[in-house]
Amino acid sequence: MPKIAVIGLPQSGKSSLTLALQRLADETNRDLQFTEVHHLDELHGHAYDVVLQVVDSTRLEDSLMLTPHIIDEQQKIVLAIGRYDLLLETDHSLDIPKLEQLIGVPTCRVSVHRNYGLQECLQTVEATLQKPASTAHPIYHLRDQEGDEDTYRAYVHGILTETLRHAKDDKHQTPLERIDKVLTNPWLGFPIMMAILYFVFWCTFTLGAYPQDWIEMGIDSLGDWAWGYLDSNWWSSLLIDGVLQGVGAVLAFLPNIIILFFFISLMEDSGYMAREAFIMDKIMHRVGLHGRSFIPMLMGFGCNVPAIMAAKDIQNPKDRVLTMLMVPFMSCSARLPVYMLFVGTFFERHQALVMISLYAIGICLSVLFAIFMKRTKWFRQDNDDTVNELPVFRLPRLRTTAAHIWERVADYLQKICTVILWASIIIWALEYFPTQDLNDLEHSYLASIGQFVAPVLEPLGMDWKMSVCLLTGLPAKEAIVSTLAILYGGDIATAGFTPLTAFSFMLFVLLYFPCVATIATLRREAGKQWAWFTVFHSLALAWLVSFIVYQIGTLVF
Repeated sequence: MPKIAVIGLPQSGKSSLTLALQRLADETNRDLQFTEVHHLDELHGHAYDVVLQVVDSTRLEDSLMLTPHIIDEQQKIVLAIGRYDLLLETDHSLDIPKLEQLIGVPTCRVSVHRNYGLQECLQTVEATLQKPASTAHPIYHLRDQEGDEDTYRAYVHGILTETLRHAKDDKHQTPLERIDKVLTNPWLGFPIMMAILYFVFWCTFTLGAYPQDWIEMGIDSLGDWAWGYLDSNWWSSLLIDGVLQGVGAVLAFLPNIIILFFFISLMEDSGYMAREAFIMDKIMHRVGLHGRSFIPMLMGFGCNVPAIMAAKDIQNPKDRVLTMLMVPFMSCSARLPVYMLFVGTFFERHQALVMISLYAIGICLSVLFAIFMKRTKWFRQDNDDTVNELPVFRLPRLRTTAAHIWERVADYLQKICTVILWASIIIWALEYFPTQDLNDLEHSYLASIGQFVAPVLEPLGMDWKMSVCLLTGLPAKEAIVSTLAILYGGDIATAGFTPLTAFSFMLFVLLYFPCVATIATLRREAGKQWAWFTVFHSLALAWLVSFIVYQIGTLVF
């Protein structure tokens, strides 16, 4: 087990930082052991794998005086800038990338009482463990000059002169810091955020439309070619009408998924996601939560499962559970193919606007849900004040962005090869039997199931086929697209949908629980009662909102 020496902390028992790091390492199954040392001499004769030096941000120069001595011992070292929020209160900040460059040491920021930066600290320690001990620290040139305390102090003073920034002193700000200042401006931040989201969705539709059309034409051509070589029997129908059409319908949206994940990865890696949470902090405070609760919600736009798990970092247990319950309102990437299919067909002139409206409806309803739940006995509590700390705003690295995109695309492809494949086969079988004629859907097993559910969804403008599609979306929302392709032959424009029923359908997809995996994760992290609560309240809310929109739309249009 790697041993991590924690130095630079007060000598008053085991500190809360060491305990918090050890607890988080144990909870996340990291094989790390943290041990506090209070003197440089204690590092001698002990096989520590990494030295984690905690730097007091209110006494930067004095704290950093220890760093050259640790480096001089040829120890692997990580700097943790502690109590960074107190430094921000003085209108100062540190240029972390510049500090890392000048001192040659990986650096992170932590704040135990703000529950901030612990995960990043563990990741930095793990990355340092994998690297060989460096012999290229800038400190080594001081050894050649027989450096003493005065030399070290001059060295540290020079580093702080280059890296310590004052918020009101614009002349020392880098271009990225100036951009950051505009992005977090209290007046400009929100409009800029909305403009960025609009641009992201516009690119997702416009740029993704070309490869999407090529994939769809390729699938149609492959189906026509297969029919020319295969006999007309149940096996060929399963292969072409079931597997090829069902899986192909979901696969066609892969370019759009890649484009969306590209922009999401850029926003995450640059630190802009955290700035969106900072912008939303005041709104979250009105709900009774904090900006940090918005981070799991933002992650929910990718996938609800890791977003719920990310909420574990929220210290307050009531806020933690409520944030987990809010995550399913976020429109995950599994719903995206459904939106793209309907928006691209029925709202061609306002694609990006309709997409933003769906995401905005999810966020607004989650806020209303939180306001209501905060007034119940389970979540009622006094509001505590919390300072949001922002990670360094930096240019994203291409390798990191590519790794994030591949991770999410691989998950999407895995789901296509498993859940979507089996869902397509099951839907085809229910549609094909007992008549063994796809043109006689009214007497199929699928029609019997759909007609049983249809009376519940008929007030929403949906027929039995639409009801079946919503049922197949229970295990995974992408299955809705494959079901639509099998039932309607890939052409929903002439299948009884109107723009109003299409929007009502998308609202239902938005609001009922995302997938079985999300409920299973919620059950594990928040408890069985909250998992079942999410299943029932999301179905009821989806029905109610879709009903109101459809009925009002029928009267107006």
